[in-house]
Amino acid sequence: MRLTIESGLQPEEQMSTDYYDRSGARFFADSAYADLSQTYTRFLAHVPRGGAILDAGCGSGRDALAFHRAGYAVTAFDGSARMVELATAHSGLPVHHLRFEDVAWEDAFDGIWSCASLLHVPRADLERVMFRLARAAKPGGVWFMSFKHGETERFANERHFTDMTPQMLEPLLIQIGLVPRDLWIGDDARPGRTGERWTNAIARKP
Repeated sequence: MRLTIESGLQPEEQMSTDYYDRSGARFFADSAYADLSQTYTRFLAHVPRGGAILDAGCGSGRDALAFHRAGYAVTAFDGSARMVELATAHSGLPVHHLRFEDVAWEDAFDGIWSCASLLHVPRADLERVMFRLARAAKPGGVWFMSFKHGETERFANERHFTDMTPQMLEPLLIQIGLVPRDLWIGDDARPGRTGERWTNAIARKP
């Protein structure tokens, strides 16, 4: 695998993007039908009915489709070209091929949804990437994000992972100017993932 500066990605992020380009079908099968309905309810309680939602790192398109069916105006993107293809086919929505670094929206969304996507950003880059995404939310908008629960930064299953605990994530949210509203640890919703835990957060942009 050849990594180039021109890619605009850190090597760790590029490895993860390459993984999804190679293994998109397997990842889709593993994640596209997981039941996140309880998390949707928790998030949508803060989003105006019919409001605009950005699905940042949409993966299979599962969540974008759920929000669309619930009547929200959904914009979705992913950094993997293969996942963009699969998410477009699954959701029936146009899905943008974008990296986090490409996000240029400002004050555009009532809600941002980053489910298991920011976890591939190296810890040293998280504040910069999250600040860019936070700009895309309207004042008063809310942002959901999730990370694998833990304190380490590691390479596993051909991908880079930045783990988080609520105690680590809360000050980062405050640092980028958000107001934490809800932080919790939850179980993995995918079948066969008993025992895997996730750190979840909902924060508001003042």
